[in-house]
Amino acid sequence: MKVKSLGLSRWEDQEVKFMAENGNELMKQKYEAVVPVYYYKPTHKDCQVLREQWIRAKYERKEFTGEGKKWTYEEGTRDGMLMKRGRDNGQFLNRRFVLSEREGTLKYFTKYDAKEPKAVIKVDSINAAFQPEKIGNPNGLQITYLKDYSTRNIFLYHDNGKEIVDWFNSIRAIQLHYLKVAFPGANDAELMPKLTRNFLKEGYMEKTGPRHTEGFKKRWFTLDHRRLMYYKDPLDAFAKGEAFLGHKDHGYRASPGLPAGTHCNGAWQHGITIVTPERSFLFTCETEVEQQDWLKHFNDVISIQMSPQEYSMEAMFRHKH
Repeated sequence: MKVKSLGLSRWEDQEVKFMAENGNELMKQKYEAVVPVYYYKPTHKDCQVLREQWIRAKYERKEFTGEGKKWTYEEGTRDGMLMKRGRDNGQFLNRRFVLSEREGTLKYFTKYDAKEPKAVIKVDSINAAFQPEKIGNPNGLQITYLKDYSTRNIFLYHDNGKEIVDWFNSIRAIQLHYLKVAFPGANDAELMPKLTRNFLKEGYMEKTGPRHTEGFKKRWFTLDHRRLMYYKDPLDAFAKGEAFLGHKDHGYRASPGLPAGTHCNGAWQHGITIVTPERSFLFTCETEVEQQDWLKHFNDVISIQMSPQEYSMEAMFRHKH
């Protein structure tokens, strides 16, 4: 805990000392006595704003000591201003967001007093992940959802770290509420993985088109469990294309290299071939290390049995393509 605290530049020396002296199992039992099941507990791999606000929530605000505090995440609605990146011009502008448990939606408005929302997003379709480096802000949050069978990205931030983390956990609280209604027999351990999740991997690869005769072009890839999306730019609002990674028993596989005779005119030579029932996808990586890391993630996903919801998603992808 002392090492973690030293990495949080806003903390004073006495606060670091307190954390070092009290970050033991006894203090954990006291300050984490009633953490809501949906509240995201960050690890050392998570970004600073999540780690800092988790520590402040426990020790500074004493939110989880069981002393009758009312959590802001469970108020059923949240209304406030967030900085949102424009879809076309890339400029961040203040936008009003309204989260509603009753309606099960996240809405945003271009003006605070606008009568109609610019977008209405079903909460159960949302993924939210902190992306400070990609967005270029320490409090950057990426909202991803499906719109007309295509992935839509919204990039947000708030200058106040507590505010953006509160939005994040409020979304998770409402998602859990709807999951318990949809799956009444499921326990919390089964439902938690269905809440917001970090992407398995992101980064650049080169790809060619479906006929495998087009030139290889550099694209930004995001692996969100079974959905592999690619973009011209990491901050694009819409994916240029997507691939679904089903189970290996259903004709999906990922292997190193490219098919014999493939003309690879790109700058990178470490190939990957993904085979699906509909088509094959050909990629190249800059280094062998990157190639092997992508392959590990692809094969890990392909080895996992599919859920009923994922079978529905697979059918949607087939209809789309």
